[in-house]
Amino acid sequence: MTSTLFPAFRTQRFETSPGVGIQAVIGGAGAPLLLLHGHPQTHAIWHRVAPELARHFTVVACDLRGYGDSSKPVGEGDHGNYSKRSMAADMLAVMRQLGFERFGVLAHDRGARVAHRLALDHPAAVERMVLLDIAPTLAMYEQTGEAFARAYWHWFFLIQPAPLPERLIEADPGAYVTDVMGRRSSGLAPFDPRALAEYRRCLALPGTAHGICEDYRASAGIDLEHDRLDRDAGRRLRMPLLVLWGEQGVVHRCFEPLKEWRRVADDVSGEALACGHYIPEEAPQALLEHALPFLCDLSAA
Repeated sequence: MTSTLFPAFRTQRFETSPGVGIQAVIGGAGAPLLLLHGHPQTHAIWHRVAPELARHFTVVACDLRGYGDSSKPVGEGDHGNYSKRSMAADMLAVMRQLGFERFGVLAHDRGARVAHRLALDHPAAVERMVLLDIAPTLAMYEQTGEAFARAYWHWFFLIQPAPLPERLIEADPGAYVTDVMGRRSSGLAPFDPRALAEYRRCLALPGTAHGICEDYRASAGIDLEHDRLDRDAGRRLRMPLLVLWGEQGVVHRCFEPLKEWRRVADDVSGEALACGHYIPEEAPQALLEHALPFLCDLSAA
């Protein structure tokens, strides 16, 4: 559990659909702000910025379906129950159960892909959004080259048919966390040992290996179908969008994030930060300096 990382927050579980519970920590007061983590992490990624954010907002930091202490249902044949549409519906249900019909979003990595879908499917719910270290999923798959494939090998490992990747991850979950996170630009140095312990604990939970594989299998299949339908229909993000990425990371090296987000959104700003992929843990102060002025318009709304 992450009580030592979020001492002023309460833990709450939300039933978002039959058999699916989403774990969250909640703290602060003011306009609602939803925080979504990436792979292979949990809501613990926000521990260095959550206290400051909670001075301005009611912060709701969730574990995605398949991750952390949230439910890990068995994947469907088309992986639809791990589609970003399904995972976004979880988050909408959490916020509505808390009484929030409209809110801001700050999201990293896989959580940012969920946030993208949430904002497309439920535009009236998302007031403004900060997305960290991704380009749109469809753009990244359609532009995959050798450099990206080598650096993001896990995208192509995790989508292999079950149970091969699950079995290999479950053989040594702690090593998987160390290898995936430690081989990025900054190694393991930026991470609080308590957070690393939490990531390792959660990856070892029954069903987590399957859940994270299903997340990626959905992104390589049904999510791309949804994205292409949106593109063909001309559906775009209309709310203000801030995108930030690490200048030492793969997204910076292989893509043009602002260009790609402007293909799918009307109001986009952003820049690279002097860090790698795990922005909330590697560069928490820089993140706050950029995100707080943008998000504080929520408080004034």
